[in-house]
Amino acid sequence: MSRDAGAPPGGIQPAASLGAAGGRLASRSAVGDARGGHAARGSIGVASLMGVLGVVYGDIGTSPLYALKSTISIISEHSPTQWEVVGIESLIFWSLILIVTIKYVLLVMRADNGGEGGILALMALAQRVATNNRMHALMGLVGIIGACLFFGDGTITPAISVLSAVEGLEVSIPSAREVVLPIAVGVIVALFSLQWRGTGSVGRIFGPIMVLWFGSIGVLGGIEVVRHPFILTALLPHHAAIFIWYHGWIAFVALGAVVLSVTGAEALYADMGHFGAPPIRLAWLVFVLPSLALNYLGQGALIITHPEAIANPFFLLGPHWLRLPMVLLATAATVIASQAMITGAYSIARQTVQLGYLPRMRVSHTNPNEEGQIYVPQINWALMVGVLLLVLVFRSSDALASAYGIAVTGTFMCTCVLAMVVFRRQYGWSRFAAVTVFGGFFLMDTVFFAANALKIPQGGWVPVLLGIVLTALMTSWKRGRELLALRWKQDSMPLASFLARLPQSRTVRVHGMAVFLTGNPDVVPASLLHNLKHNKVLHDKVLFVTIQNLDQPEAGRLHRMSVEELAPGIHRVTLRYGFMESPNLPRALEELNGRGVAFDPMQASYFVNREVLVRATIPRMPLWRLSLFLVMARNAVTTTEFFRIPSDRVVELGVRVAI
Repeated sequence: MSRDAGAPPGGIQPAASLGAAGGRLASRSAVGDARGGHAARGSIGVASLMGVLGVVYGDIGTSPLYALKSTISIISEHSPTQWEVVGIESLIFWSLILIVTIKYVLLVMRADNGGEGGILALMALAQRVATNNRMHALMGLVGIIGACLFFGDGTITPAISVLSAVEGLEVSIPSAREVVLPIAVGVIVALFSLQWRGTGSVGRIFGPIMVLWFGSIGVLGGIEVVRHPFILTALLPHHAAIFIWYHGWIAFVALGAVVLSVTGAEALYADMGHFGAPPIRLAWLVFVLPSLALNYLGQGALIITHPEAIANPFFLLGPHWLRLPMVLLATAATVIASQAMITGAYSIARQTVQLGYLPRMRVSHTNPNEEGQIYVPQINWALMVGVLLLVLVFRSSDALASAYGIAVTGTFMCTCVLAMVVFRRQYGWSRFAAVTVFGGFFLMDTVFFAANALKIPQGGWVPVLLGIVLTALMTSWKRGRELLALRWKQDSMPLASFLARLPQSRTVRVHGMAVFLTGNPDVVPASLLHNLKHNKVLHDKVLFVTIQNLDQPEAGRLHRMSVEELAPGIHRVTLRYGFMESPNLPRALEELNGRGVAFDPMQASYFVNREVLVRATIPRMPLWRLSLFLVMARNAVTTTEFFRIPSDRVVELGVRVAI
């Protein structure tokens, strides 16, 4: 169903399916800049590989700062023995192999929606092959839960990443303990305060910095591995099994920290739309995975030979003179990882708005040549407040590790459910193969999720609470919009009847062009009826404009617009946008001049409804949902701003609507 820009408020109804979308964890703002150009998506070149390293792997690439340290601390009642460290190293290594390499790199990345990846893109594919309405709704709910959990992950990632990097100062300068928190707060405030400028200048150096980062951590870890090659036995999976068998419950608890090593795995799939699968796969298999594995193994070897290094094995891995430079490099790497997550939040927010799960928000384009380079002020400041609260409340990366992991593993589980449906119905896998493969991964993810659920009292409640609140908001907004659309449909007049009676009516026609936005192209827009009621005139040129959202990332140029003449001087225009695009109505309508319809943007007047929503005598929603919906509706960005319509060309007509 298409969506009337003026009624109901707050977004565009998807044209093909209610849940069609495509998600990503890093928006095109960082990506386009990091690439430094417009390299063909999927091509393997220096530009694309640099972009992949600078954007895709920022989160998982900074996990060595805290993953092993947090895992070892769980059994730190005593100095860990050699076989215990080897067992933990084996768990981390095989988590990277099974979850990241096999699940995401080799399997899930095969499922793309018009070249786009991510939890929402997978949701769209699953809904497309759904066999009934119930399954369609279930797939939509799974995708939205995954997206909401991502926002929880997006709040924790900058906090734990920046804190863990700045804490490296304590290794070189023990007296710096007191300034760690103020420095971390300063870095975070500066990072969020500069978002409105775009990431052009920073993005061009993302790739080289991350190349230096991965090269450095790989070399430092490799040196320690060469000194103590016995750590390579951790590559044998039976050491992980022995550790789990011997430690039992403690091993289960440790899995909640092991999963920190694979945070950011979803980015491999989510950023496929930026670069294509080949460069992401190549960068992971040839450079990133070896660097991470060497660093983790090197940290393990250091802890075995020098148990006191358990305090901060990452920074103690290098010589004393290199520690301060590594702190600076780690801080830059964590800022990059945070930047990818922040811009990813902008992208996810825009997609959920376009899909009708959130009210309209103000979207600023930071680059006139790049559609995907956006800035969403509401999301930016909400994230900054959330990140600062986490830093000030938890005060250390070790404490924050207790809150990390639940959102990540929850998203992993949602991905498995959706992938099982897509590979079974779209790619023709047998039921046995789909259930065995993705059911196995789902079981693994469930174990990780359960282990992280133990962290809920210590801070894991943060992403859980955030996910519940966001899911309630999104589903309430969706339901409210559906009821509002039904109300408009009940009160509407068929367009065919109106046009048939127009020649015999005494309606006064005046010179000019009127643009009426309508969600249903077969009914008369409410704004037109109210204009006739109050002003008793109709322009001699009329455009009925319907804006539709497609279940694909971008609408093709030839498919963008369709025009139909309904009567002399009256045309119906349908504009289509993908879920990764932001509508620009005046610019789109200028293309009418090439289709035989004269359009002068300086002469057109836009008529939209200004709804005043109130509670009906007998509400059709639970009161708590209705209250959420009404609050969001009152704070939604106006139709004029969302569609980038010049404010001096708009006529708003007030309408009171009870739901």
